[in-house]
Amino acid sequence: MKYDISALGNALVDTQYKVSHEFLSSVGLEADSMTLASAEEQAPIIEKLLSMGAESVSDCGGSATNSLVAAANYGSKCHHVCRVSDDEDGRKYLESLRSAGVEHIGISSENSEMPTGKCLILVTPDAKRTMSSMLGVSAFLGSSDIDYDVVENSKIFYIEGYMVTSDDNFNAVISVLEHLKGKDTIKALSLSDAGIVHGFKDKFKQIESYGIDMIFCNDDEAIAFSDANDVKEAVEFFKSKAYMTAITKGAEGSVVVKDGAEIHADAQKITPVDTNGAGDMFAGSFMHAYLQNHDIQTCAEFSNFASSKIVETFGPRLNKDGYAEVANKLRKS
Repeated sequence: MKYDISALGNALVDTQYKVSHEFLSSVGLEADSMTLASAEEQAPIIEKLLSMGAESVSDCGGSATNSLVAAANYGSKCHHVCRVSDDEDGRKYLESLRSAGVEHIGISSENSEMPTGKCLILVTPDAKRTMSSMLGVSAFLGSSDIDYDVVENSKIFYIEGYMVTSDDNFNAVISVLEHLKGKDTIKALSLSDAGIVHGFKDKFKQIESYGIDMIFCNDDEAIAFSDANDVKEAVEFFKSKAYMTAITKGAEGSVVVKDGAEIHADAQKITPVDTNGAGDMFAGSFMHAYLQNHDIQTCAEFSNFASSKIVETFGPRLNKDGYAEVANKLRKS
C-alpha cells in the first residue's frame, strides 16, 4: 500500500473563541452541539465576537483533517479527500495541509463561486465546544475530488461522519465504498456528533452495510447509533458486531469493543481547557498505532494520552514539539 490513511471529510477553516454560556444563549446556540449555518447566519455571531475581543486561534480544520494531521505528524503517510475554493481561506488550508505532510488533490475547479468552508468553535469555561459550521464549497465535494487509486492504495479509508449531512458528500462516500468492494483497504467511520447520528441514522446504517471495520465515537454517539439507554447498553450492542468500536468517555477513558470483548483504558488525569478535537486526535492516534501493529490495549492507552494533550491545549492542534512528545510515548510502549 502506498498510503497509510486516506480520509474523506469537510475542509473548514476553524476559528476558535473562548466564550461564556451566556454568550451562547445570546446568539441562540445550544451548548456542546454542532449547527450547520449559512455565511449570513454566521456573520452576526462573528461581529459580536470581534466586538467583545474574544480570545481566538485559527487554523485549517474539520474532523478528518485533525485526525490526519495527528497521524501525519507521527509519521503516517496521509491523503485528504476534501474540497476547497481558490480563495484566501482555501489557499491557507492547503498550505496548512502541506506543512503537516498531508497530501491533497488540489483546489477544485467546480462551484468556484462558493467560498471555502468556515467553522466557528465556541469554547465555554467547562472546556466544552459548540460549533457553527458553514460548509461552503465543501458541501459539494464529489467524485471529481477523489483519486480512487490513492484511496484503494491506502491501508485505511477513514470517513468523517459529518459527510452524511450533504447529498453530494454522502454520494461521494458511497462511490468510494463501492470502489473498495473486494479490496483489502480497512474502512473506518467516525460518528462525529450525536445529533447528526439521530438525524441521519439511515445514512449511517447504509455506510455500515458496506462492511465497516472500525467505528470511532464518544459515549453519546454510541448511545445514539445503537438506540441504547446508556453506554453500558451500547457496549453490549457493539459486542454483536463484526467490526471494532472505540468509544471515548472523557474523564472515564475509553473502551474498545472487539470480537465480543471489552478493552478498557484509563484517562490521563489532567485539568481540561478545551475538548475540541479530542475525538479527532483519538481516532488519528489510534489508526496510526494500529498500523504500527500495536495491540488494542496499547493503541487505546496511546490515544487517550494523545487526546489528553489536546484537552490541555486551547485549539485542536499541538505544535511540532507536542506531536513529537506524543509520538515518543508510543515508541516507549
